[in-house]
Amino acid sequence: MPIAERRRPSVVVVAVAALVLLLGAVGFLVSAGGVASQLLPRRFTGAQQAAIMNWEVAGRWRDLPAGTIFAGSIGYPQPAVLDGTGNSLSLSAHRVGIAEQAPCRSAVDPAAAAALVREGCEAVLRATYVDGTDSYVVTVGVAAFAGGAQAVAAERQIDAVKPRAGALAPGVLPVAFAGTPAAYFTAGSRQITEASADGSYLVMYAIGYADGRPRVPITADSYADAEMTGMGTGVAGAIASVLGESPAPPHCPGTPGC
Repeated sequence: MPIAERRRPSVVVVAVAALVLLLGAVGFLVSAGGVASQLLPRRFTGAQQAAIMNWEVAGRWRDLPAGTIFAGSIGYPQPAVLDGTGNSLSLSAHRVGIAEQAPCRSAVDPAAAAALVREGCEAVLRATYVDGTDSYVVTVGVAAFAGGAQAVAAERQIDAVKPRAGALAPGVLPVAFAGTPAAYFTAGSRQITEASADGSYLVMYAIGYADGRPRVPITADSYADAEMTGMGTGVAGAIASVLGESPAPPHCPGTPGC
C-alpha cells in the first residue's frame, strides 16, 4: 500500500510565519526598551537643567535661614585710598539685627517700589550691619523675584530715575535697631544708596554714619566716600553671593522631578 506523501508547507505560509515571529521579536525589544528607559535615571535637557537651576536660586530666600543669608560677620577690602600706604587692614562688619520680611512697597523709596512691583517683586529681606569702629552703619535689602530677567529689569528702571540735585538715587530704606550703634539710622541719614541685580535678586544697600547725622556732600570727603562704598559693596556682595551662587547642574537621582 503506497504511503501518502506529506505535503510541504507552501512558501507563503513559511514567509508569513517568519514575519509574525519577526514582528513579535521587534515588539518584545521595543517593550523591553521602554521598560528599561523607565528604570534608568532620567536625563535632563540643557533647557530643563537651566530651568531647575533657576528655580533653585529663586527659592533660596524662602529656604535658607535668615542667619545664613545675613551672616553674623562679613569681611570686606580696605578702601582703595589706603592702597600703597603700607597699611593692610582687615575690615569687617558685624550684624546688629535682621528685620522682619517686608512687602516690596514698604521697604524701599517710592520710585524704587514702583519698579519692584512692576517686575513682580515677591518680598524684601533686610538686615543692618555696623563697621568695626561703630562709625558706619549699612542696611542691605534683598528684593526677591521669580527670575533674573525681572531683577535686571528692576535694576535698570531704578538706575533710569534721575533724582533731583543733591538727592540720593531711590533705594532701600534703613532699619534701625534700638540699643545698638544703628539706633539712629534713618532715611534722612543715608549717605550712599546702590542697587545691583544678582540671579533672581536685586540686592540694595544704604549706608550712613552711626551717629545719625543728616546727609552731607559725602563726595567732598574722599576717604569717607571710599570707606562707605567699600563697606556697602563688600557686605552687599557677600550676601548676594549666598543667594545668587550658581548651583551644580541637576542630575538624577537626587533632583526634584526625577
